[in-house]
Amino acid sequence: MPLGEHLRELRNRLAKGLLAITVVSIVAAFYSQELMEFLADPVPRCEPGMDPTGGHCAKVTFNDLLSPFTTTVKVSLMVGIIVSSPVWLYQLWAFVAPGLHKQERKYTYWFVGAAVPLFFGGAWLAYTIMPVSMRVLISITPDQAENLLAMDKILDFTVRMVLVFGASFELPLLLVMLNMTGMVTGRRMLTWWRGVVMGVFVFGAVATPTTDPVGMIALAGPIVVLYFLAVGISFLNDRRRRRNNPDAGLDDDEASDLDLTPEAVGDVEAVSAPRALPEQAGTGRADHRVNGFDDVT
Repeated sequence: MPLGEHLRELRNRLAKGLLAITVVSIVAAFYSQELMEFLADPVPRCEPGMDPTGGHCAKVTFNDLLSPFTTTVKVSLMVGIIVSSPVWLYQLWAFVAPGLHKQERKYTYWFVGAAVPLFFGGAWLAYTIMPVSMRVLISITPDQAENLLAMDKILDFTVRMVLVFGASFELPLLLVMLNMTGMVTGRRMLTWWRGVVMGVFVFGAVATPTTDPVGMIALAGPIVVLYFLAVGISFLNDRRRRRNNPDAGLDDDEASDLDLTPEAVGDVEAVSAPRALPEQAGTGRADHRVNGFDDVT
C-alpha cells in the first residue's frame, strides 16, 4: 500500500493500543489501594507494639500532599500497560507481520513464546527475594533511628527490580537466537564462560537497586544456569545444522570437499560435440540461430 495508507494504519493501531491501556488503567484506579498494598507487602512494616527503631521494621508514608495522587496514577498506568500488553503487542505485530517472510515470522513466534515466560520468571524471582533484600537493608539502620519509607520510592524500587530481573533473563534467549542465525556457534559461546560468569556477577552487583549480596547472587545465579542451558541448546542446534549441511561449519574463505569421483566417458563423437543448453536439448543448434547469431548471443 502507499506510504499514506501505512501511516493511517499505524495511527489506527496506535490508537487501539492506547485505548486499551487507558481503559485498563481506569479500571485499575478503582483497585489502587489493593495494588499499593501488594507492592508494599515485601516491606517489613511495624505492627502495633513493635519498636520502630533499631532496623527491625519500617513505616510506609507519603511525604507530600501530591504523593498519594501521583503514586495512584503511576500504579494504575503500570498495571494498564502490563495487563493490556496482549492488545497493544498484537497491534504492533499486525502492523509489522505483513512485511516479514514466512521463516522470519516463525522465528518471531518462537522468540515471543520463550521471551514471555522468561520475563515473568525473572519478575517472580525479583518479587520473591525483595522481602529478604529489604530486611537486609533495613537491618543496617542505627539503633536510634527509624525507617520511614515513601510509598512512591517503594514503587520505584519494585519496578526497577522487576525490570532488571525480567530483562536479564532474556540474555540466554538472545544467545540462542544468535546461534540460530549462524552468527555464533555453541563451541565459541562455551569459550566465553569465564568472562560471562564474571560479567554476570558484576552486572548483578551494579544493576540491582538493593546493592546487597542477596540480590546479586539471586540475579546472577539463575542467569549463569540459563547461560549454560543456552550453550547446550546451541550445541544441539549446531549438530543438527552439520547433519543437514556438512559444509555449514566452514568459513567463508574455506573450500568444501570436492567430489573427485570420475564420470563415465562415452564415445569420442559424444565427447567432442558441444553440450547444448537446457532449453536446446533435443534440437539442433541451427534451429536456434536468428540472422546468423545464436539465440544466447
